[in-house]
Amino acid sequence: MTDMRIIEGGCLCGAVRYRVADAFAYALICHCSLCRRATGAASKPFAGIAAERFEIVAGTPALWGDPGPDGTAPHDLRCGACGSLLASVVRDGTFVHVTLGTLDESPTIRPQAHIFAGSKAEWEVIGDDLPQFAAFPD
Repeated sequence: MTDMRIIEGGCLCGAVRYRVADAFAYALICHCSLCRRATGAASKPFAGIAAERFEIVAGTPALWGDPGPDGTAPHDLRCGACGSLLASVVRDGTFVHVTLGTLDESPTIRPQAHIFAGSKAEWEVIGDDLPQFAAFPD
């Protein structure tokens, strides 16, 4: 990861810290009910990156979450002390979805679309002109 910009991030209490290359493949805002429950917010803005470009540098995050609707194992990395959602390990462990709010600095990439917009909370208003998809785009 030394040949590119590295961004650090971490949890609310500072017990868990990570480093990630500023080389995200995509950035999306998810509105599915699972992400709403995981964050306690209307949506989860995240950026996807190959797992080898994400590194925990302090602390040990806990693997949290209920099995997904397709039977997948829990995949959310959270601080065991404060519970901050740092990232989700997806695609059979090959990708990490880093929650953008836990980064210390802004990444180069910006959210490109809303996903699962059809299942957003009834009270939520999407106020930008980004594309909206019913599922994760291929």
